[in-house]
Amino acid sequence: MGSTTFIHRFTEDVSELPLPERFTFPFAYVPHPLSRLAAEQVQQYLEHQRDFEHNFGLQENQPGLVIGKMFGVLVVQDTDGNLGFLAAVSGKMAGSNTHSYFVPPIFDMLSPDGFFLQEEEVINALNHQIKEMEAADSLKDLKKQAKQTRDEQDELLASLRKAHKQNKLDRKIQREVQEPLLSPSEYAALKEDLVKQSYRDQHIFAVQKELSAQVIAEAERNLHTFLETIAQLKLERKTRSAALQNRLFDQYQFLNAHLEKRAVLDIFQEAKQLLPPAGAGECAAPKLLQYAYQHALKPICMAEFWWGDSPSSEVRKHLSYYPACRGKCEPILGHMLQGLAIDPNPMLENPAADKELEILYEDNDLIIVNKPAEFLSVPGIHIQDSVQKRIEARLPDYTGPIIIHRLDMSTSGILVLAKNKYAHQFIQDQFIKHQVQKRYTALLDGIITAKEGQIDLPLRVDLDDRPRQVVCYTYGKPALTLFKVVAVEGNRTRIHYFPQTGRTHQLRVHSAHAQGLNAPIVGDDLYGEKLDRLHLHAGYIKFIHPTTKEAMEFEVADPF
Repeated sequence: MGSTTFIHRFTEDVSELPLPERFTFPFAYVPHPLSRLAAEQVQQYLEHQRDFEHNFGLQENQPGLVIGKMFGVLVVQDTDGNLGFLAAVSGKMAGSNTHSYFVPPIFDMLSPDGFFLQEEEVINALNHQIKEMEAADSLKDLKKQAKQTRDEQDELLASLRKAHKQNKLDRKIQREVQEPLLSPSEYAALKEDLVKQSYRDQHIFAVQKELSAQVIAEAERNLHTFLETIAQLKLERKTRSAALQNRLFDQYQFLNAHLEKRAVLDIFQEAKQLLPPAGAGECAAPKLLQYAYQHALKPICMAEFWWGDSPSSEVRKHLSYYPACRGKCEPILGHMLQGLAIDPNPMLENPAADKELEILYEDNDLIIVNKPAEFLSVPGIHIQDSVQKRIEARLPDYTGPIIIHRLDMSTSGILVLAKNKYAHQFIQDQFIKHQVQKRYTALLDGIITAKEGQIDLPLRVDLDDRPRQVVCYTYGKPALTLFKVVAVEGNRTRIHYFPQTGRTHQLRVHSAHAQGLNAPIVGDDLYGEKLDRLHLHAGYIKFIHPTTKEAMEFEVADPF
C-alpha cells in the first residue's frame, strides 16, 4: 500500500474482517480484531527485532535499567482503500526518539542538532555551576567568617551595654549617697557631671554600634557578592528554562481530521486552564494520529498495549491492552479526533438504566440493598441514576444523608443505607471505628499459592490518569487488605477479601499490583482485561442495629 516508510502490511489476510463503523473511543474500548492483529504483529517484531537494545525486563541478566513501555497501533486506510497499520512507542526508547519501525515523534527533543539539547546543555552547565558554588569551601568560609564577626561585635556591644548599665546604677547610688552630704550648689554640680557621664556613655555606645555595623558589613560584603552571583545564575537558569519550555510548546502543533492545527499550549489552556504536563504529546496515540493526518491516511481503529515489566508504582501487565491516559492525552485527543466518527463514550451512558435494585431488608432505620455491577452508588458527573437517587425516590420526605458507605460502580453486593440521621450516624461510627465486618469475593486471573495473608500497599490517585490509583510510599494513604483463598479454578483463583481500610480501588490494585497478589480481578478494565463485568462482589456484612442494638448479618452469594 504505497511506499510511506512507517506503514506496515498485515501478514495475515484481513479482507474478510469488517471495518468498524466508527473510530475507537480511546479512553474505554475493547480492541477491534484489526487492532489486535496489528498489535500481535508488533509484538512479534519486538520479540525478534535486532534494531535496538532496550531492557524491557523480559530477559534475565540483560544490562540496563528495566523500563517497560506502552506501544500503540493505528489501523489506517490509504486513498486507494488499502489497509495497513502504523506503530508507535510512548516516550523515548533505547535512549532515542527515532526508530525504523515506529512513527517519529511530534518533535524530536533528542536531535543532536536541535535547539533543545543545545539549550539544555547550557542550562545543565548553569546547574553544575550553581551546585559547585553552593557547595564550595569558600562559601562556607565566608559564612563562617561573617557569623564569627557578627557574634564578636554582638558580644562587644553586649559587654559595653552591661558596663553602661552598671555605670547608670553607680550614678544613681552616688546621687543618693551624696545628696545629704553636699550643699545644694555642690549637689547641682554633681548632678550636672553625672548627666554628662550618661551622655558620654550613650555617645560611646552609639559610636561603637556604628563601628560594629561597619565591621559586620565589611565581613559580609564578600559573602553578599558570592550569594548575589549565585542568585544571578539562578535567575538566568529560570529565564532560560521558561524560554526553552515555551519554545518547546511551540513545536507541538497537533492536526485533526480536518487538518486544523492547534498548539499544545492552547489546547491545555482551553481544556483545563493549565500548562501542559511534562511529556504531553509524547504518548503513542498522538504520534500515530499525527502521522496519519500528515500522510493522507484515514484512521480506522487503534489500540495500546504494554510490553515488559510494570513500573513499581503502577499496574501494567505485559501484553495487556490499556486506554489512553487522561491527564496528558485527553485534551490533545479531544482536538485530534475532531472530524472522525467516534464510538460513543461509555461514561456518558447509564449502564444501570434497565437494572432493578434488589431490596434485601427494610425497617424504620435501614434499607439494605444488593447493588448490581455497573451501578453507581452515588450520582456521577454525567449520570445521576444511582442507589442514592433511587432510595431518595422511596423516601421523599427525608432530607438527611442516606449513603453510609459506597461500592465502586463495577462492584456488586450489599450496601447499607440510612432512613434517618440517627441511624446514619450510628452505623457510620461503626465504619469509622472498623467495627463493621465485611467480606468481598473476587475471581482473580491467576493462581495464588498462599492460603491466606495480607496486602499492605499505600495508594493515591494517578494524577496523570484518573481514576487509576498507584502505589506510593511518599504520598499514598495506608491501605490494608486481609485475604483468604477459597479455591483454585483452572487458571483462576476464587478469594475472600477482608479490607481493613476503604481506599478507592483498594481491592483492585492490591490484586493486580506486582507487590500485591500480581493477579488482576477478572474483568477489571483498569488493571486487567475488560470482560462482561468486574468479578468482585461485596457478599457479606455484619453490624449493630441502631435501635435494637442487635447484630445484623446479611449475605448474598457471588453471582459469578
